[in-house]
Amino acid sequence: MAEQTLVGAITSTLDQALARDPDVILLGEDIGVNGGVFRATEGLMATHGEDRVVSTPLDETGIMGTAIGLAIAGMKPIPEIQFEGFLGPAYDQFVNHAARMRTRTRSAVTVPMTVRVPVGGGIHAPELHSDSPEVIYAHSPGIKVLMPCTPYDAKGLLNSAIKDPDPVIFFEPKRVYRTFKEEVPDEYYEIPMGEAKVVSEGEDLTIVTWGAPVFQCLEAIDNLPEDVSVELIDLRSIYPFDMDTVAESVCKTGRCVIVHEAPLTGGFGAEIAARVMEECFLHLEAPVQRVAGFDTIMPYYKLENEYLPEAPRILKGITECLAY
Repeated sequence: MAEQTLVGAITSTLDQALARDPDVILLGEDIGVNGGVFRATEGLMATHGEDRVVSTPLDETGIMGTAIGLAIAGMKPIPEIQFEGFLGPAYDQFVNHAARMRTRTRSAVTVPMTVRVPVGGGIHAPELHSDSPEVIYAHSPGIKVLMPCTPYDAKGLLNSAIKDPDPVIFFEPKRVYRTFKEEVPDEYYEIPMGEAKVVSEGEDLTIVTWGAPVFQCLEAIDNLPEDVSVELIDLRSIYPFDMDTVAESVCKTGRCVIVHEAPLTGGFGAEIAARVMEECFLHLEAPVQRVAGFDTIMPYYKLENEYLPEAPRILKGITECLAY
C-alpha cells in the first residue's frame, strides 16, 4: 500500500485498467508523451503503447464522438477533456448521443465510457479553465456524475466508472491534485457510485459538499468552538446522489449547510436543499443555508479566492445557521 496524491492515484488506476483489460483505451489532447496538462497519464504511453494511449488533435467534439463510437463497438474508452470549460464543444455528442443511446436502442446498445475532466478553481487558471459545471450533467438523464476529492476515493470510484456499462463523467478537482497524500491499496477495489462518505460525525449541524470544498469545510470546522459538533458529508457522487445519508444526518442535527464552488443560482445545492425540505421538514430547526460561488463568471487571479467558498464564508454560514 503506497501513499499517493489524487493525481497519482488516478495515474496508477489507469495504468492498472490498461494492463487488466485490453478493451480499455485512453484518448485526449497531449496525453501521450506529455502525459496531459496535469501529467495524469504520464508514462502510460511508454508502458502500453500509442495504440492504447492516443494523443488526439485539439478537437473536443472529435474526441467525444470517437470515444462514443469506440464504446458502441465494444471498447471501454476513457477520454480526457483538458479543462472543464472545453466540454462545451463536446456537449452535443455527450448529452445527445452517449447519454441517450441506451434508451434510443431500447438497451440494445450501451456506451461504456468514462470521461475524465479536471474541474474547479483555485489554481489561477484563465477563463474556461476554472468552472464547476457538474449540475449541467447531473440534469442530463443517462449520465452518472462523480467528483471524488481524495486519492482513495478516486481509485475506487474510477474503477466503478470504468466497469459501468453507461457513460460516466469523472470530475477531478484540480485544486487538490497534489495537495496531500494518503495510503491507497495496490489491489483492485471499487467504491459504489451513489454512496456518500461521512467525513466527520456531529450532532449540531450537517454540512453537505463535494470536491475541493471538502477541505475548506474541514478548515471552517476546525475554527468552531469546541462545543459545536458538525457532521460533514462528502457526496462524492453527484448523480446518483446519496439522499438517504443526507436525510439521516439532517434529521439528526436539524440544521444543514450546503457548500459548492458552482454559482449559487441553479447549483446542485438547490436540488439538495429542496430534497431536504421535502424529506426532513419536520426535523429542521433553521432554514437550509447555501455557501457557493457567486452568480458571475469565475474571476481572474486577484479575485479568484473571493469567489470560491473559502473557510471564512463557510464559517459564517455555519454560524448563521446555528444562531437561527
